[in-house]
Amino acid sequence: MRISARNQIKGTVVDVKKGATTSHVRVDIGGGQIVTSSITNEAVDELGIKAKGHVTVVVKASDVMIAVD
Repeated sequence: MRISARNQIKGTVVDVKKGATTSHVRVDIGGGQIVTSSITNEAVDELGIKAKGHVTVVVKASDVMIAVD
């Protein structure tokens, strides 16, 4: 994966809570820190995001996105 955003943090998905259209993805980034991202259910399914999966948290401006390899 290549992306221009510089604020990238690798972590492990703690859990995914799906709502009607949006999921909340909680990611353990180490040191007892958890980052939560709200992304579409479609994105969760397409990226195969699930608990214990390894992801990269991408922070850009006021948005927190999730990336996978």
